[in-house]
Amino acid sequence: MADSTPRCVGIDLGTTNCAVAHMDAEIAEEAAAADTSPDPESLEIAQVIGPGEVSERPLLPSFVYLASAHDVPEGSLDLPWATQRTFVVGDYARDQGSKVPSRLVSSAKSWLCHPGVDRRGAILPWKAAEGVSKMSPVDASAAYLEHLAGAWRMVMKTPLGDQRPVLAVPASFDAAARDLTVEAAAQAGLREPVLLEEPQAALYAWIGATAGAWRKQVKVGDIILVVDVGGGTTDLSLIAVSEEDGDLALTRVAVGEHILLGGDNMDLALAHQARTKLAGKGTKLDGWQFLELGHGCRAAKERLLSDPDAEEVPVAIQGRGSKLIGGTIRTSVTREEAEAVLLEGFFPTCDVSARPKEARALGLAEWGLSYAADTSIIAHLAAFLSRHAGALSEVPGSAAETSEWAGVAVPTAVLFNGGVFRSSVLRRRVMEVVGQWVSDAGGQPPRELEARDVDKAVALGSAYYAWVRGGGKGLRIRGGTARAYYVGVEASVPAVPGMPPPIDGVCVAPFGMEEGTTTDLEGREFGVVVGQPMEFRFFASSVRRNDRVGTVIESWDIEEELIELPPLRAVLQADGQEGVLVPVKISSVVTEVGTLQVWCVERDGPGKWKLEFDVRMKES
Repeated sequence: MADSTPRCVGIDLGTTNCAVAHMDAEIAEEAAAADTSPDPESLEIAQVIGPGEVSERPLLPSFVYLASAHDVPEGSLDLPWATQRTFVVGDYARDQGSKVPSRLVSSAKSWLCHPGVDRRGAILPWKAAEGVSKMSPVDASAAYLEHLAGAWRMVMKTPLGDQRPVLAVPASFDAAARDLTVEAAAQAGLREPVLLEEPQAALYAWIGATAGAWRKQVKVGDIILVVDVGGGTTDLSLIAVSEEDGDLALTRVAVGEHILLGGDNMDLALAHQARTKLAGKGTKLDGWQFLELGHGCRAAKERLLSDPDAEEVPVAIQGRGSKLIGGTIRTSVTREEAEAVLLEGFFPTCDVSARPKEARALGLAEWGLSYAADTSIIAHLAAFLSRHAGALSEVPGSAAETSEWAGVAVPTAVLFNGGVFRSSVLRRRVMEVVGQWVSDAGGQPPRELEARDVDKAVALGSAYYAWVRGGGKGLRIRGGTARAYYVGVEASVPAVPGMPPPIDGVCVAPFGMEEGTTTDLEGREFGVVVGQPMEFRFFASSVRRNDRVGTVIESWDIEEELIELPPLRAVLQADGQEGVLVPVKISSVVTEVGTLQVWCVERDGPGKWKLEFDVRMKES
């Protein structure tokens, strides 16, 4: 392929799998001129599939295996674009890691948004054995992107970074997690990739797959619920269909909180069931064997969800000790078992008033990822629709009065995304439950929009958006920031012995702030000391939709409505000054790539300092 061929590129940096899609910009323009949608294609990704064996696969599993000196033969992990490798990414990393879990880096994206760890620190694998080298969540994410960049260059003969690709992130990612994603991309040589919310990418993929007929499938007043259950997260979004200058328009009006609940949890549930079966036959597993069993159950689940003819998938793990014949323990996962575990454990029927449990049973829990305490995706969905009941009335042209009932935002259409929803049984359960909620209130149950390939939809939709953003004639979903952001300000109240002064939250970036815009916090002046480290508390809210820059949230409301993010910090350097108090104002910018920047701007001078997120783990 010629180096000069312009490409529109989308990347899905998934918890479980990564994918790349692309299309020729000129061909895309020809399709638009013919009033049809351009159709991206997937990149086949070269990767190690066995010692010394490289082959192309449509997906790159999001795993890094950190090999030991005696683990694999020298040179057996080499790629066409990288030699003398001591680690491997992708298919073989996943398979080898299932046998030696202590050397497997997984769920890097979930760790990337974990506020309780040093996300730039070498902490993965989380339960690594002594002596195993580790890497940070940022470095692991960069390793996936570096691999994708190498595979791209091998096929396209041009750097992936030159394309300025669109990189999809969970809609629930906060500003700090977005910054770290861009940091990982920069490590991989991708200069300023544009960020796109994954549910929006899935909707773009659906639009592209309809070949221009999407306008006949939705109408003004429709509310599209995107249910995206990935490997590590559940992402929920509402997108409203309105009218603008006689044409249909789409606006993202609500985004759910970050829910660490997805395919990883399902794999674990299947592993527990399989362990119970083995225990019933007198076979007990140690901790490492159980981790290996979890990887085997993941593979079985993926086979059962993707192959309608598969009724039972064998699972084998390594034995321990000489008494085990052949050194292997064997069991299986049947379709009936898998569907029972997934339906009743993750998609149980419930009333719309149901809410997910927030507290765990024990006061002492193992430190690690902050998984959702309640595995019911249906309960999380009910809470989301209730939490955002007021969002729809704010969209011009939407028929909010017909799509809200009893304090719950009611969708008129549902789009599924994520490998879990390859199962028609699981899709049908969600449609039945949501449909029952609406029917009980006398409404019309929502219809299901036919999703494109749920494994590749995010990458395909991101490529479509890359074309639109580059000047293509396609539709662009509006929405801006999915949260409002606030800086903590010490309230001016009389001092009380033993009581720290309360902290108010002052809005510095409102909900829906568009890319490429700047806001200044007028009417408030702050004092900062130059030449010394400064730290600012920082908060966010996905439900305070009407706050404007300068809106004050009283201290007693902060815990109810705001979520605290990593603090903002900087050493504000000024020539010839140190320890001097300088009056500044706060300025916020949503960049063109989709990240948030907060600046301190000197009132009567040239000083301007960017505040950075402190994502290091705090010492207790």
